[in-house]
Amino acid sequence: MPDLVPEDSLPNVDEDQFRPIDLPALLDVPRSIHKPRVLMLYGSLRERSYSRLATEEAARILRRLGAEVRIYNPSGLPLPDSTSADHAKVQELRNLSIWSEAQVWCSPERHGSMTGVMKAQIDWLPLSAGGVRTTQGRMLAVMQVSGGSFNAVNQLRILGRWMRMVTIPNQSSVAKAFNEFDEAGRMKPSSYYNRIVDVMEELMKFTLLLRNRSAYLTDRYSERVESAEAVAERVNQRSI
Repeated sequence: MPDLVPEDSLPNVDEDQFRPIDLPALLDVPRSIHKPRVLMLYGSLRERSYSRLATEEAARILRRLGAEVRIYNPSGLPLPDSTSADHAKVQELRNLSIWSEAQVWCSPERHGSMTGVMKAQIDWLPLSAGGVRTTQGRMLAVMQVSGGSFNAVNQLRILGRWMRMVTIPNQSSVAKAFNEFDEAGRMKPSSYYNRIVDVMEELMKFTLLLRNRSAYLTDRYSERVESAEAVAERVNQRSI
């Protein structure tokens, strides 16, 4: 008669790396007192760029809510893989991403998709650089302008998940953005403006709630196993 295996046994689990939920790491963490650091990316190089104007409007709201905001200017950023990552604009972008605790991505919708300018910025952000995660665990809010659908924000959500970011539930889509800004580039009162306030408010709440917990929230069993195996292999090689 075969041995009976308990129903809740986990024979395929590495017991050294499988850990119970650490409630103190979730609930009793020290609270940072510095201003939340938010990086904002927009997806157009036009002189009157509505994604930039919407980003600048969102930045004003974030600053009023207590954030420290930096807006990256994508002008001069080379196409991905067209040069080395030592390029000054690439290094600026990567350093800002590492600096940030939260990000806002705002793209026009062009041909039913985000723009190449927007995608190029994200493509230059590696998942890991020199052991440093450039995007993992950071909060993300997504926005789009001048879209006939929600394609751009949906695609940005997919990218945010791929970059291991925590994308907030709310989002903003400003249709016919050319009607929503005055000559000075300020956004007119509207339900679109109110939604941007909603999104920035929600981003700040999530950032303040999770920023001291993000490292623990994104600590993964599979990566612990891989790291342990790599260390074991390295030690075994040295012992030969």
